[in-house]
Amino acid sequence: MIKIIIIDDEPLARMVISQYLQQHNDVEIVAECGDGFEGAKMIQQMRPDLIFLDIQMPKLTGFEMLEILDEMPNVIFTTAFDEFAIKAFEKNAIDYLLKPINKDRFEQALTKFRNNHHSNTPRETSAKVEAAREDETLERIVVKNGSQIKIIPVQQVIFLEAYDDYVKIHTKDGMFLKNKTMSSFEKQLDPKQFVRVHRSFIAKVDQLAKIEPMEKESYIATLLTGEKINISKSGYARLKQIIGL
Repeated sequence: MIKIIIIDDEPLARMVISQYLQQHNDVEIVAECGDGFEGAKMIQQMRPDLIFLDIQMPKLTGFEMLEILDEMPNVIFTTAFDEFAIKAFEKNAIDYLLKPINKDRFEQALTKFRNNHHSNTPRETSAKVEAAREDETLERIVVKNGSQIKIIPVQQVIFLEAYDDYVKIHTKDGMFLKNKTMSSFEKQLDPKQFVRVHRSFIAKVDQLAKIEPMEKESYIATLLTGEKINISKSGYARLKQIIGL
């Protein structure tokens, strides 16, 4: 049996997908979820073969939910907005269905999944899933803090620090780890607010209190919190352009 989870905040949308699936005797709907938080929990518990995932949901979007999973499941996206199509396929989605979902189009998507289905092979780790495209400005960061999911508005970020395969996100509420690259954050954060000042640091401009020269054309910045971060020669040049030094 193909284990399926439906994740959509609209009961009618879940019902339509459920009715379409009931016509197939080799599938089992193991869960229906009304939001991304519940969806992430059920995916970890049930380990489905396929999920039908809405994109625009309150609290946690479909893309943000995928970002906190340990493994990327097989996904067929469902949404009323066609502008997400490119982004969906960047996530290696099986297919992308526009609401209201046409039955023939639904069957095509399910057939595509069957043709590509390898239940024992994880498709992609969450480390490769980004919540925003490079041409979009990141407004919040979703992290997994133990068994809890925390949403951090970028306004609360003080600075970011490289940490092996992770990034340390320093905020007023503490430090959080995110399995993502510094380059991704550099491309997605507002360049007027955040500057890559060093290969290991991205500074939030309004958190800088003082910049002092160090040896070999490098600098050190003191933040409003009292913390200090390194600034390279090239990072200092980028920073000067932003703050007008």
